[in-house]
Formats: sequence, C-alpha cells, structure tokens
Amino acid sequence: MVFEKVQNIIVDILAVDEEEITMDSSLESDLEADSLDIVEIITAVEDEFQIEIPDEDLQKMAKVSDLVEYIESK
Repeated sequence: MVFEKVQNIIVDILAVDEEEITMDSSLESDLEADSLDIVEIITAVEDEFQIEIPDEDLQKMAKVSDLVEYIESK
C-alpha cells in the first residue's frame, strides 16, 4: 500500500510509466529525477503520509525502497 502511494506520487511528478518504478529504482539514475524533482517528491510524500522527513534523512534516500521503508517505520 505504501509502495503504491509512493509510486503514484513519482508517476505524477516525473511523468514516468508506473512499470518503470520498482522498489530497487534509483530516484536519480533510474528515474532521472533531479534535485528539484526529489524535493517535490519528498514534499508530496510528507503531505500524503502526514510525516516530516528531516534533511539528514533525505541524504539516505537514493532508492524508492529507502523512501518506502522510512515511511513504514514512522
């Protein structure tokens, strides 16, 4: 469920196909997100899941799985 919501957010922001997004997808290299895209994704995730992701934790989020696991831990 968390993965699907994160996947939908990424589809909306990056305009990529849903099938391109897996748990192992790298936001930058696989999905070609730049720093502004990543900020948009994080902001949308924070709004959707009612959480706040501190800047020091953002640097650890290279893959979709990192983001999903962080959300599930909150």
